[in-house]
Amino acid sequence: MSEYIIETEGLTKRYREKIAVSDLDLQIPRGEVFGFLGPNGAGKTTTILMLLGLTEPTHGTAAVCGFNPTTQPLDVKSRVGYLPENPGFYEDLTARENLAYIARLNRIGEDRLPDLLHDVLDQVGLADDGDRPVREFSRGMKQRLGIGEVLVKEPEVIILDEPTLGIDPDGVTRLLELISKLRRERGLTVLLCSHLLHQVQQVCQRIGIIVSSRMIVQGTPDELGKAILKEHQWNFLVEVAGDAPLEEALGALSGVDQCERRESGWFIRCTRDVRPELMTLIRDRGIDLLQLRAEDPTLEEIYLKYFREA
Repeated sequence: MSEYIIETEGLTKRYREKIAVSDLDLQIPRGEVFGFLGPNGAGKTTTILMLLGLTEPTHGTAAVCGFNPTTQPLDVKSRVGYLPENPGFYEDLTARENLAYIARLNRIGEDRLPDLLHDVLDQVGLADDGDRPVREFSRGMKQRLGIGEVLVKEPEVIILDEPTLGIDPDGVTRLLELISKLRRERGLTVLLCSHLLHQVQQVCQRIGIIVSSRMIVQGTPDELGKAILKEHQWNFLVEVAGDAPLEEALGALSGVDQCERRESGWFIRCTRDVRPELMTLIRDRGIDLLQLRAEDPTLEEIYLKYFREA
């Protein structure tokens, strides 16, 4: 058995003259939350459709849970749960009734339903709302109910397409906590498709960035951060007491490539470790240093770097 629960090689989808996905090589091990990042139209949804066996690739191969989605789509669908960007529900039915309907479609026996529905509602944080009609739910609650529908068939993999879009901050927090919990407690593999970078950074072990149909880079945030800092090995945040005019002096230090004013200090990008000279500069000016902190690149910086070079 392969260690990868999702694996593609040269996966390509062409619609006449338009290439939607080009030569995608992807390997996702079991139990990982993988962030699939890219702007709208980059090829994320087309990739999902090929992984689910809902559209055939023009070239290349894919394996999901050890099955070929093109030739064994039912085997894939029985093991993979998919939450689209806008899941549909029967609004006049309760959350429990919606889940029961999905369970019956998946041929789950009636004797199992009471315990299964109770467990799923509890897991997605809707235990107290199971008998409310879905029309009364917020978008965040509906998204969690959508994950509940996915969990009913006890999948090995779940694919989430922009699950936090249009949800208020509290709803986003609840949803991201749920994703982490599913990985931690159930060992689920999650493919999280999104363009909301700071949210992906909170829950994903690895990320892949797709731009204009091509996967341009993939790895852990740390790996990608180190790769973009080949010429800028050091980033620092400097905070001092008062409002001392330091920007010009900081920018003039040998090894400082860029100096940006921040709300509480300065952010400097450097080609070497300038901390000794920086400390001397601040001490000689009689300024109290409040903080000097090394800063790793954010996922947004990583994304913009690769996006602009794609």
